[in-house]
Amino acid sequence: MNRQLYRYAFRFLGSQEDSKDAVQDVFVKLWTLRAEMVSVNNIEAFSIRIMRNHCLDRIKLKRTVSLDVQEFFSNRPGNETPPDRSLEISNSVNIVKKAIDEMQEPQRSVIRMRDLEGYTNEEIGKALGIADGTVRVILSRGRNKVRQVLATMYGYENERNKNLIAEIL
Repeated sequence: MNRQLYRYAFRFLGSQEDSKDAVQDVFVKLWTLRAEMVSVNNIEAFSIRIMRNHCLDRIKLKRTVSLDVQEFFSNRPGNETPPDRSLEISNSVNIVKKAIDEMQEPQRSVIRMRDLEGYTNEEIGKALGIADGTVRVILSRGRNKVRQVLATMYGYENERNKNLIAEIL
């Protein structure tokens, strides 16, 4: 069963290390559920279902965006960011946080759920009780508000500022 779970996880995650970690996590989960598994008819199918859900959760976590400035810089490929650029990006991230916090509901929740937590439009719609099309409209308007705030702060006349705004969003 170990190999079967590994192959299943590898199809989702595409990484040997992530797949091995996922198998270990699922085995721990199965161990904690062992008392409840007495009523399970097909333990193999049950294990696969848990692996599927675990892999989807891991993928969703990878899609999320962090507005933590330290994490933002640590995840950037390539060379170190110059201090002046770091300060500029840090200020911009703080402006984006503030812009999101000042939004009205449900716009604030939709932006957070979609762009920061990685939920799909369908999941957001179900959670908030609104249609998928409405989620798309709210998301578009919210993103435009954030862009407008950044454009006002930095101005679009400078090409470097356009690139900075594009990099953050």
